[in-house]
Amino acid sequence: MKVYGDMGRRMMAAIVCTGLTCGLSGCMHLQKRPKAPVLPPVMEPVALATLPPPKNPPLLTAPVIEIPPMPISAAAATPRRERKHLAPKTATAAPAEEAAPEPPTDETAAIGDLTAGGAANPQAQEEAASLIRLIEKRVKALPPQTARKQRSQVNRVQNFERQAQDALKSGDVEGATTLATKANLLLDDLDKQTGKE
Repeated sequence: MKVYGDMGRRMMAAIVCTGLTCGLSGCMHLQKRPKAPVLPPVMEPVALATLPPPKNPPLLTAPVIEIPPMPISAAAATPRRERKHLAPKTATAAPAEEAAPEPPTDETAAIGDLTAGGAANPQAQEEAASLIRLIEKRVKALPPQTARKQRSQVNRVQNFERQAQDALKSGDVEGATTLATKANLLLDDLDKQTGKE
C-alpha cells in the first residue's frame, strides 16, 4: 500500500506544480500591433541629381580583351551524312540470261577477281539477318526476373537490334552485322551474370 501512496503523492505534486506554473504565468492575450500610417502619394516630380565628372580622370584604362570564338564540338562541326536509301525491290523475275563475263585483260588479271561486297553480297545479308533473328530469340527467351533486374542492359540490346534491322533495310550490311554482334555480346554478358546469381 505504501508503494501506491508514494506514487499518488508524486502525481499530486506534479499536478500542483503544473497548475502553479500555468496560473502564475498569467493570461496571454493577443495584442494588436499598431499599423503604419499610409502616406499620401507624391504628386510632384523630383529632379534627379547628377554627379559631376571627376576632376582627375583615372590613370588606368581598361584593357581590351579579345575573346576567342567559342569552340564547336566535333559532332556539331561535321554535318551528318545521310545514307542512301535503296529503291524498294520489285517482285520481277531475274533475267534468265546473264551477260557473259569478258575475258580477263592484263589489268584485271593483275588485280585478281574481286567479289561483290555490301548489298550485292546475299551471303553477308543472310548472315546479318540470321544474327538478328538469333538475338530476337535470345531476348524473348530471357527469364522475366532477369529482364526486370537488368532492364537497362536489355533495353540496350533491343536498341542495337533495332538499329541493326534499320541498317540492314537501308543496305548497310556491314553496319548491321556490327550492331548485331554488339547486341549478341551484351546478351552473352547477361547470360554470364545470370549464371553467377
